[in-house]
Amino acid sequence: MTSRLLSSRLASTSNALKLRRSKAIHNVALTPSSSTIAVARRPLSYTILSQTARLHPTRRKWPPGSNAIHNLVAVRHASFARVIPQLAMKLIRVPAMMGAAMLGVVAYLQYQAQLAGTWAVDTFGKAKNAASTGVSGVVDGVGGVWAQMSRGWGKTKEDVRGVGVGVELPGWMRDIYEGRTGKEGGGEGGGSGAGPNEPQRSGVGAAGAGAATAAAFAMDAEGQEDERSEDTAARDEQMMMLTRKMIEIRSLLQTIGQSESLTLPSIVVVGSQSSGKSSVLEAIVGHEFLPKGSNMVTRRPIELTLVNTPKSHAEYGEFPSLGLGKITDFSQIQKTLTDLNLAVPERDCVSDDPIQLRISSPNVPDLSLIDLPGYIQVEAFDQPSDMKVKIEELCEKYIQPPNVILAISAADVDLANSTALRASRRVDPRGERTIGVVTKMDLVDPNRGAQILNDKNYPLRLGYVGVVCKIPHESKSLFKRGSANILNAILKNESAYFNAHPDVFGDQSRMLTGTPNLRKKLMHVLESTMSASLASTSEKIQHELAEATYEFKVQYNERSLSAESYLAEALDAFKHSFKAFSDSFGRKEVREIVKRELDQQVLNLLAQRYWNKPVESLRPRDGIEDGAPLQQPLEALPKAKPEDMALWNLKLDASTSTLTKLGIGRLATGVTAQSLQESIQDLLKGSTFNAHPFAIKAITDASESILRDLSFETSDELEICVKPYKYRVEVDAATWKKGRDNVTDILKGELEDCETAFRCAEETIGGRRKAKDVLTFIDRVQSGELFLEGGDGVGGAGGFSSALLTKGREALFLRDRADILRMRLAAIKSRQCASPQNKYHCPEVFLDAVAGQLTTTADLFLDAELLSKFYYQFPRKLETEFRSLDEGTIERFAREDPKIRRHLDLVRRKEGLEHVLKEMEGLRLLEVREKRAQLAGSGHGRGEGRRGKGWGLF
Repeated sequence: MTSRLLSSRLASTSNALKLRRSKAIHNVALTPSSSTIAVARRPLSYTILSQTARLHPTRRKWPPGSNAIHNLVAVRHASFARVIPQLAMKLIRVPAMMGAAMLGVVAYLQYQAQLAGTWAVDTFGKAKNAASTGVSGVVDGVGGVWAQMSRGWGKTKEDVRGVGVGVELPGWMRDIYEGRTGKEGGGEGGGSGAGPNEPQRSGVGAAGAGAATAAAFAMDAEGQEDERSEDTAARDEQMMMLTRKMIEIRSLLQTIGQSESLTLPSIVVVGSQSSGKSSVLEAIVGHEFLPKGSNMVTRRPIELTLVNTPKSHAEYGEFPSLGLGKITDFSQIQKTLTDLNLAVPERDCVSDDPIQLRISSPNVPDLSLIDLPGYIQVEAFDQPSDMKVKIEELCEKYIQPPNVILAISAADVDLANSTALRASRRVDPRGERTIGVVTKMDLVDPNRGAQILNDKNYPLRLGYVGVVCKIPHESKSLFKRGSANILNAILKNESAYFNAHPDVFGDQSRMLTGTPNLRKKLMHVLESTMSASLASTSEKIQHELAEATYEFKVQYNERSLSAESYLAEALDAFKHSFKAFSDSFGRKEVREIVKRELDQQVLNLLAQRYWNKPVESLRPRDGIEDGAPLQQPLEALPKAKPEDMALWNLKLDASTSTLTKLGIGRLATGVTAQSLQESIQDLLKGSTFNAHPFAIKAITDASESILRDLSFETSDELEICVKPYKYRVEVDAATWKKGRDNVTDILKGELEDCETAFRCAEETIGGRRKAKDVLTFIDRVQSGELFLEGGDGVGGAGGFSSALLTKGREALFLRDRADILRMRLAAIKSRQCASPQNKYHCPEVFLDAVAGQLTTTADLFLDAELLSKFYYQFPRKLETEFRSLDEGTIERFAREDPKIRRHLDLVRRKEGLEHVLKEMEGLRLLEVREKRAQLAGSGHGRGEGRRGKGWGLF
């Protein structure tokens, strides 16, 4: 018997057995008797066998016209009954998920309605904060609903995957639960040879190398497909890498400055106002960030550097020169740009001071763009008359070689009237570095748009690109986008227009349309233009570096310098000089300072109570002084008798009390602190800080702050120390002798000053002889020999003018003072003033001795409290303040000195050129490695076109 026949018979026997078992189960189930219930409690296998054995000999006769399976239960297997509840529960989740989705839709509609209310309230300027709070609450609710839906959906899929053995869901249901669509081929584990746990491989483009470029060129955006081959995607990836490196080199060259030849080209965007220039740039970036307004807002060039960050999902902008950090809110970037542009006065129209903006995003290509103010045709009545000329001059400056010109023109304006194309033709007559961009393609007939892109009257070597960069109206309505990316909305709208006319803008037309193609075009052009300029720029950098190295060696003997090291050296030198000053300025110097001040106070007291006073009038002396009669002249003091000393005793006691109570603590502390401050200024004049106003102010403020704090406490404590002298002063012989010698020197100095001043007065009067005549006249009037009818001679008298008489009175005072000083010097040198017991006869010696004792107490206390604390705190405070300065302040400090500024510029320029050459050398090595790889691959039939030839950068 053959195997096929045997298998067929076994199959028929098996089917008959199954049929009998089904009948037995059916009969048992249809007989509700006690025996049936008992049988049901037995094991299922035993029941089936027993029922089959009983029913097999005598079959039941069925009614005519019926068949054997007429009343069978419609089930396939007894075990399926256990799966029915589980499957039912899973299927119940489908309407539950539908209900959750409907709830999400309702919440979203509520969210839009709330946002609409917010927009209306913002429009009328009412209830801004309340509306913002409501929107936040709705957003949180929608987010919670969506998160719950996601968790339920994931749980359902996991449960479906774990359904019991024996249950096989239909393929279409498994596709729904698994999230697959009919576009994926191969089923489970099929098609690409991937394992069951591996993701499905995309059959389009390069999976690894093209990921970054696809996002940069907007090839993987909504409604777009990356149709590039693997070689093209790899080439684009290499191109982005090269462009990124060259943009970095360009940024480094910008920081070096001082030479327009040391630069790599950028793409300069020019166009008239309302030509769509801002929309093109915002479509390239994917965000609204440029300033907008009814009047001319763009008044400064915006140097825009786009950096592709494929490994990061964050999008942010930076203003390198402002130090604002990373700004993720592009509306804030727009506000900052608006403020920076509006800072240019309207009378100046425009400024050539560029604004540097750096945007990093995984959705932008690596580009270097410069946005310029738009051309205008006629100035408005409130605009300067020379605005048009200034804008043209500014644009003319930036569109010079080697920069690439991106000329923006609107499709609804004839190219013959395009201001951007006319300006580019002046500097690029052959159109070799100009890219034409035609915006607003949807405003003209498609055939007309195609004719513009193929225009032969204004040929450009780099061609034209047609775009529709406007943001769809529905994305602008009622609610704000904030920092949301608008690229998908633009591309969807743009693709809808161009795909609606395939016969005009299809692949057969060979016209470049759409923002993705514009992005790719800009990348290729910028990379090729930079590559062409790289070799010549490298030679110029080497030449500049050789000159900088020679100058660095000749002028500065190759001494490296930075702002931080310069500040540290200057601070250390100043601290060393301050240390030397603190060693030389101690108690001795404080004593001299305080004693000098007290000597002046002693002279003031002697002049006030003992010496003559200025002659105020020519009236005769009537023996009255200060309202009291003159009892005895000063000449009579040495020979005064004890009974005549009452007045002299009173004068000395009053003078002593005044001297001890004048506030020696405040006086001594003040003059010492002032002397310290003056010494600090002298140290600054001889230090490196003398050329730095910032450092002078900082050091002066630090010293004044410390001395001010110390002076309050020190003066009060010093007053307590000298308090005993306010009540009793005892002078011994040694102190008296020292005071006698000191006051002699003081009076001699005062006498010299009087004699010098008297000689000057004589010269002012007209000579010694004329001065003698004037003084003789005044003496005769005051003695009563002459009588003046006019009183005090205000109008002149004796043939002398009033001015001459005034000068004569001054000379008379100086002459009398000198006579008194000579007399008192003679008295001090006499035997009478050799003993402290005669202090009332020698008030000058006693007052000087008191001043000496006060000085001794003061200098001891000031040295211990003021000087020592100041010497300890001042260097440490300087160290703290200068070490805490930020880099910008340190840089400004170092550049205050012109010599240091030139030195720093040269060092920075030399280091910058070396760094740029190092980066270029890295590019050179990368190119060599690429050539070797291409040569190795060419043997296997790979490496076609430019890749096979290398990059050709150098």
